[in-house]
Amino acid sequence: MPRYYDELDAVLRVLADPTRRAIVERLVKSPAVVSELAEPFSMALPSLMQHLRVLENAGLVTSQKHGRVRTVSLRPGALDVLHLWLGEQRTPAERQADRLGIHLIRYPKET
Repeated sequence: MPRYYDELDAVLRVLADPTRRAIVERLVKSPAVVSELAEPFSMALPSLMQHLRVLENAGLVTSQKHGRVRTVSLRPGALDVLHLWLGEQRTPAERQADRLGIHLIRYPKET
């Protein structure tokens, strides 16, 4: 079993929750203050803060507080473990199709 499986399990467990997935999807675009992250959800701010703590404990996000404003950011490389695992699940046929696609882009058929 690869060494990164514990990290993968933690990330998948955290992202199993739709609220946390939505937060990560928002943070992919840019960092955001907590009040901005809370806008699309019909939940109390303490509930949202619990979701953010779970994301932070899993190493997916970081936060900084300036005065009374907390800004949350997606941690660089936080989702790399998912890319690694998904890449390993690709079939040989998919890899061959990728190589064919690259070849066709490099050497387009001249008509």
